[in-house]
Amino acid sequence: MSVEHASMRIIEGYAHGGTDLAADEVWAVEAHLEACRVCRDRLSAVVSAGVPAMASLVDTVWSGLEPQLAVTATMPRGRRWSAPLSRWMTPTMVPWLAMVVGVTLLALLLDLSDTGSGEVSLVLLLAPVLPVLGVAASWSRGLDPAYELTASVPRAGLYLVLRRTASVLGVVVPVLLVGGWVTGVMVAQWLLPCLAFTSTTLALGGVVGVTRAAVVLSTVWAGMVVAPTLATSRTTFALQTDGLPAWGLILAIGIGVVIARRGAYTVLGAHR
Repeated sequence: MSVEHASMRIIEGYAHGGTDLAADEVWAVEAHLEACRVCRDRLSAVVSAGVPAMASLVDTVWSGLEPQLAVTATMPRGRRWSAPLSRWMTPTMVPWLAMVVGVTLLALLLDLSDTGSGEVSLVLLLAPVLPVLGVAASWSRGLDPAYELTASVPRAGLYLVLRRTASVLGVVVPVLLVGGWVTGVMVAQWLLPCLAFTSTTLALGGVVGVTRAAVVLSTVWAGMVVAPTLATSRTTFALQTDGLPAWGLILAIGIGVVIARRGAYTVLGAHR
């Protein structure tokens, strides 16, 4: 299978600091260089021939590091399953996802024991905000000590946000599916609000930060839906089947905003 390589114009521009290249070209060539040895060799040749000051700097740094690397013990290789897993989630996400799963199971137990909110399923009531907690943890500046590195790598931005969001949904949705099946709640009745809240969190997160967006939306949901529902033990319009078209519209709008503002997730502000 043929591989499309970067042009010499882009390689030479990148070697000279990328000042003459567009931002998307710089990100694209950096991502391409990760997997293409041919272009890395071409870049090395251009740097050696056209940017002697950079080549001299690299040689100086390497001459100082090489003796230390020769006597430094190498880290043991990680387990094979850990490398693919690390591409989808961070260690800080694990306890948060465990908490989300635990809350879902607790809500299910309360529903089955008839000690919940009466006619309203707690699983249905909490489904929209449960994935939001995991999404906030996966893209939080305070919970990710490597957030600066995360935002600066070539594959950062929307690509990484969607990966981590997918990992959260991959854990939360099956648990909610079981909870909905046991309690007799329609799949669309909890899945559409769940996806709509997640997409809205990402859309608003491109403006104020994902964590702040999650806190704001969760607070609004708790004040406008959860509290009145628990107080009256009556299903609000937002949780009824008649409200599904509205959730579908919110989901579509959220996805559209995320796509339109995809560049906003490449900056550190998205970690707020």
